[in-house]
Amino acid sequence: QVRLVESGGGLVQPGGSLRLSCKARDLVFDMSAITWYRQTAGKEREQVATATTFNTSIVHTDSVKGRFTAFRDNARNTAYLQMNNLKPEDTAVYYCFARPTFWGQGTQVTVSS
Repeated sequence: QVRLVESGGGLVQPGGSLRLSCKARDLVFDMSAITWYRQTAGKEREQVATATTFNTSIVHTDSVKGRFTAFRDNARNTAYLQMNNLKPEDTAVYYCFARPTFWGQGTQVTVSS
């Protein structure tokens, strides 16, 4: 059974950095793009960035362009979301996703002083 497990969330001050990880099990990982989403209470889940199968980063949200990068390590079956210069509005639960319907459990990111 396919599993995606996120880690790396936590509390960080504004301007700080975090790197989220998404470890995949039982997935044809090198043929799967991994997309990061985030969600805050009362809002729809927002698409953030994708680590493509070519290990390029596609950022979907203007507010994180220049700050967030998605990438992957196929040897480790792991995708990453590098988040720099974090802002309080980046506070959310972050999820990784692989087609067709595989979601991780989410990891909380809180940006606060």
